[in-house]
Amino acid sequence: MKFLRNLLASILGSLMAFMIIVGMFFIFMILVGSAEDGVVVKRNSVLEISFVGPIRDYTGKDETDPFASLWTEELGLDEILHAIKVAKTDNDIEGISLTTGFLQAGVSQTREIRKALIDFKSSGKFVLAHADVFAQRDYYLASAADEIYLNPVGVVDFKGLATEVLFYKDLQEKSGIQMEVIRHGKYKSAVEPFLSDTMSEENRTQIKELITSVWGVILDDISESRNITIQNLNIIADTLGGRTPEYAVASGLLDGTLYYDQYEGLLKEKVGIAPDDELEYIGLTDYVQNANKRKIRSGSDKIAVIYAQGEILGGEGGKDYIGQGLIVDALHKAVDNESVKAIVLRVDSPGGSALVSDIIWREMQLAKKEKPLVVSFGNVAASGGYYIGVGGDKIFAEPTTITGSIGVFGTIPNVHQLAENIGVNAEQVGTNKNSVDYSFFEPMTDTFRNVMQESIEQTYQTFLERVSQGRNMTVEQVNEVAQGRVWSGVDAQALGLVDELGNLEDAIAAAAEMAGTEDYGVRKYPKYKSDFERFMEDFGSVKSKIGESIIQEEIGSETYEILKEFKQFTKQEGIQAKMPFSLNIK
Repeated sequence: MKFLRNLLASILGSLMAFMIIVGMFFIFMILVGSAEDGVVVKRNSVLEISFVGPIRDYTGKDETDPFASLWTEELGLDEILHAIKVAKTDNDIEGISLTTGFLQAGVSQTREIRKALIDFKSSGKFVLAHADVFAQRDYYLASAADEIYLNPVGVVDFKGLATEVLFYKDLQEKSGIQMEVIRHGKYKSAVEPFLSDTMSEENRTQIKELITSVWGVILDDISESRNITIQNLNIIADTLGGRTPEYAVASGLLDGTLYYDQYEGLLKEKVGIAPDDELEYIGLTDYVQNANKRKIRSGSDKIAVIYAQGEILGGEGGKDYIGQGLIVDALHKAVDNESVKAIVLRVDSPGGSALVSDIIWREMQLAKKEKPLVVSFGNVAASGGYYIGVGGDKIFAEPTTITGSIGVFGTIPNVHQLAENIGVNAEQVGTNKNSVDYSFFEPMTDTFRNVMQESIEQTYQTFLERVSQGRNMTVEQVNEVAQGRVWSGVDAQALGLVDELGNLEDAIAAAAEMAGTEDYGVRKYPKYKSDFERFMEDFGSVKSKIGESIIQEEIGSETYEILKEFKQFTKQEGIQAKMPFSLNIK
């Protein structure tokens, strides 16, 4: 019986493997066929822009991989901006219809897309916007349009910026799971959520100044586009002047209210077709496929753009987190490639491992000896993200970039109280005085804390020296603006933490100028494994993602984010050069 059972299992396994291979072959043929057909853009088309998922700076798709776009329609900011730029001179595109809702992008990313839309309009083509509800970030983007319309029973959320910081001191006491915290002594806001149940005045002040600076940039942009004074925009925010369609139109936030069919009729007028004719739309995802085949710049000289995005964790790295593996490899490739004349490092990171940050910083030092190296900051370049940035020759930041947070800390989970509550006792045996340095089940000893504190202070001092060297400031000057404080890009420039305000394109142009080249193209690094490739490598990770999706759906996204943030803190290893708290500006 055992033989028959094993034989049957082998036959079934072979059949399943054969079916998978056949299925893969058909999928491959479909993808190859679709790639050959391409996307056809019809005459008098309207490019419809609607963002349905989170926007990363870069998705790292490998165009030579036929499975790269399988299971995902994720777009990178680089692709979005390129598509809008291509559409500007595409004779088949008459204009853009912006119908996005609940945009999942950072303020700096939103601003870059907004600037691309304004540049698109300079060609004489139209940009119209419509929504059933305008969330605040969606309205900021839509304000770049020629005309903005709202559903007659919709609402415009325009009330100013706010953020929320979660505190866990009570949770620790009730659960018996505590985070032991070691930090630089003057570093007031560091890991405050684990030490208190309320926000310190120092922390409240820095956050207020940060979001006020970002709000000022947003108001400047909207004021210019909508011809409403900043004073009046603040009055509209304070009085919730967009809470009804009538108020929003009267205040100048909107040009009118239209149901979507009426809005579509307006689009037909703009295109110049009869009301009964069918309007030709092309979605952004499809248009990106077409635009990716058209290069704006294609010179033989290349500027390498290396994307570093996500938390700094170490290892190989990927599109969700930064590891030294991919970044160091990309720097080496850019240096060794003779056609690459300069390098731009694009950073969008709240920081993370201090060790990994220093490894990347060192490779930046070596790379810039060979070729000019310019740094571009995106949504956030804080702590470890800023650490690696100071390795460049020149730094650009968006006015709204969250910048700085020069500080370090260490957090170690401790379950002594929980173990005591449930009757668990741990006993340790060691050969030497310090061989048992720390146990999750025992209170932290003074000796271990002192050793950790010494390491924290050394790492903080090293951080100050790296910034001092990179920014041509004294250590004392850096220390004055450090202490874990976060700044907007505008304030960071005034303090000398960045050189210029500008986007990635500005950084690329500066790198080309430093290299002495005018005719150049862009080469992007690194290339990430596709979702399909990762699926084939690890079924377990896909299963885990499905489980996470189910949990998020059951408990709600906000509760899930709380659990996720707490879990991330408990998994941190080593000394952290990271933003001291999660900051989600709404």
